[in-house]
Amino acid sequence: MGELKTIKCLVWDLDNTLWDGTLLEDGTVTLRPGVAAVLAELDRRGILLSIASKNEPEDAMRKLAEFGLAQYFLCPQIGWGSKADSVAEIARLLNLGLDTFAFIDDQPFEREEVAFHHPSVRIYKAEECRTLPDLPDFTPRFITADSQLRRQMYQEDLQRNAQEARFEGSKDDFLRTLDMRLSLAPVKDGDLERVEELTMRTNQLNSTGATYSYEELTAFITSPDHLFLIAELTDKFGSYGKIGLVLAEKQGTVLKIQLLLMSCRVMTRGIGSALLGWLINFAQEKGLTLQADFVSTARNRIMYITYKLMQFEELSRDGDRCLLQYNGGSRDLPDYLNMHVSI
Repeated sequence: MGELKTIKCLVWDLDNTLWDGTLLEDGTVTLRPGVAAVLAELDRRGILLSIASKNEPEDAMRKLAEFGLAQYFLCPQIGWGSKADSVAEIARLLNLGLDTFAFIDDQPFEREEVAFHHPSVRIYKAEECRTLPDLPDFTPRFITADSQLRRQMYQEDLQRNAQEARFEGSKDDFLRTLDMRLSLAPVKDGDLERVEELTMRTNQLNSTGATYSYEELTAFITSPDHLFLIAELTDKFGSYGKIGLVLAEKQGTVLKIQLLLMSCRVMTRGIGSALLGWLINFAQEKGLTLQADFVSTARNRIMYITYKLMQFEELSRDGDRCLLQYNGGSRDLPDYLNMHVSI
């Protein structure tokens, strides 16, 4: 079994877990001591919070609002269905892997059901709630500006997704309504915590899964042979934050992409193709052949597809590793994206 990932989302039961008492039986349930502080601290660390509870939705959300806690919870699943199904639905709505989820409940049956259907979800008993912030699984190495705004950024994503679901027209037509701006700039010392966070958190849109030490990252900043860029995306709803990385090395007449990654929150925004299009044009302006390392993992096939759709061809393969090369001409960048590059 591989190293456990830091938890990205904690799903709470309500009755006798987040609060003491059963809401349907006693409307005067009381908040479990210490829970409000736990929620605030996990939220500060960038850990998302949600709910899987067997209750009447309106009553439960009203009670959470009375406690001043409703704003913390994304995509709450409150009803009478299976909690395993609820956890899966939250993961789908947030576009996160279940191996980054945790679930807390007072009932052994509910814990066992979730564990049976989702073995990678980490399970906690209700009485453990106050100690969660002390556990390594809930302790990211760094708390960045993006971490502290993560809930807000996911809430904005949910608004975008709702508007897209109502939109009548093509995908590109919808993207043109967003007024997206992609900024690409060299990584600075102050970005390194976010860079490391991105490499640790990003699985689906990661070309190699490579991780680097702080010392290696610092060396890339000053290396004359490396192109080390960080991407930030905004649109009319707000900021997605710093969502992407490019690490490429000049090797003679070749510019080789050693790492290309993007947050899963921009998976449907065409950012991968835009970054590759810019890299293609940049390499051609410099008279360089563009190549890319790719290492297949359990979850990053979409990155390989992105390279292939951009007409990269395999030069060689060794197991899960392959070397790709672009042999075509210059590329037009998407017209729905205002791209600003400062290098």
